[in-house]
Order: sequence, then C-alpha cells, then structure tokens
Amino acid sequence: MVKAVLDAGVVVTGAGGGIGAALARRFAAEGARVVVNDLDADKAAAVAEEIGGTAVPGDASAIVADARDALGGTVDVYCANAGVAFEDGGADCPLDERTWGLSWDVNVMAHVRAAHELLPGWLERGGGRFVSTVSAAGLLTMIGAPSYSVTKHGAYAFAEWLSLTYRHRGLKVHAICPQGVRTDMLAATGSAGDLVLHPTAIAPEAVADALFRGIEEDRFLILPHPEVAGFYQARAGDPDRWLAGMNHLQRTWEETR
Repeated sequence: MVKAVLDAGVVVTGAGGGIGAALARRFAAEGARVVVNDLDADKAAAVAEEIGGTAVPGDASAIVADARDALGGTVDVYCANAGVAFEDGGADCPLDERTWGLSWDVNVMAHVRAAHELLPGWLERGGGRFVSTVSAAGLLTMIGAPSYSVTKHGAYAFAEWLSLTYRHRGLKVHAICPQGVRTDMLAATGSAGDLVLHPTAIAPEAVADALFRGIEEDRFLILPHPEVAGFYQARAGDPDRWLAGMNHLQRTWEETR
C-alpha cells in the first residue's frame, strides 16, 4: 500500500473507461475512497460499483462540490483525467471552432476550474494532490491533431504553474505524459495515431503503475513511456533538427493517407 493515498478521498474524472478507470481501480486497490466521474452515467456507475466507489456523473468542470460531498467534505486527490482528442489537422489545418472550443474547455479549463475550487481548502490545511493526465503531445506535439497538441501543452503548463506556485505550501502535482495508450481515445486519433502511437501503445494499467511509482518517488513528471524523456531533451536541445524530423513524419503520414 502507498501510504500517501491510504483512506484518501480521490476524484477521477473521465473514469468510465480507459486511463481513468485504471486510475480509479488502482486508487481503490490502494485503500482510497474513490469518486468516479464520467459524462456517461452508466459507465461511471459500473466502475464505481466494481471498486466500491461512488459515481458522480456529469461535466468534469462542474462536479467538485458534489464529489466533495460524496467524500464527506474533503477531496485529498483530484485526477483531472477527462479529455478529448480529434484528428483535425490535414495538410490544410482547417479551423473548426467547435473542435478547438471543446478541446480547450475539456483539456485545459476543466483543470483550471477544478483547481480554483480545490485550492482554498488545500492551502488552508497545507496539503493536496492534483494529478493531470496530459499526454506526450503536451511535451512534444502530435501530427494531425492541432487542437489536441496545443491544449495538452496548455494542460502541462498549468500543472507546472500549480507545482511551482504551491509546492512549498504542501500541494503535490503530477503530470502524466504517455504516448499511445490502448483506449477508445487512441482510436479517435485516426491514421496519424496508427502511424505514430499504435506501435508502442501500452495498457491503461501501465499508466496507473507509472503514476504510483511517481507518487512514491514524489516526482512531478510521469512518463509511462520512458523514451519520451529523450525526445523531450532532443526537442529542447536542437529545435530545428527535431522539427525537421517531425516534418518527415508528417510527410510520411500524408503519403500513406
């Protein structure tokens, strides 16, 4: 058991399946009291029943108060996991206002709204834990998915800001940045995902394992695919070379579509 989460009140958004369900199951197995959130009420209820948790369905941006009540008044760990992904960027990178607006709202602003609700209580008692499911796209980028890539950069930046601003006041922040994970969201990445993500895709449970190793080691950046660290270093060390390599990948994708 990980002492940091034993009997903790935990909220996991987007937990009706995929990474969220894997996180909810792992927190419950470690002795936490878990609120399972998902837009799909039936899926949230099914996971909650399986793990002995409580389902609080609805928009992830607006469930903090109900989740807090379900946990007896205190949220110790909040997993901002709900997300959306689209293959929305062919060679002409079309502007789809709905896609961009939904991506921004779910992938970034839901995190901001949750933190706004949670921070006063966490800072008053000197402790709390915010887990942001970002993506390797938030450290790097993803071909064919401009709204996903840009908003995941935003999610990562917000998690960084939370950590640097409040760590001395007891807030623990973790940013999970996997590449491909075998979930329904991976299917939504279309042909770009087939080229880039499928070959090294991992199970959602592997993401949960990586998070719990990070919790035990008190690490901010969680890399279920360790090779992402090297890609991130290469991007920072020689941006032009890295962009040239990504552009080669883009051209390969265009030729195979």
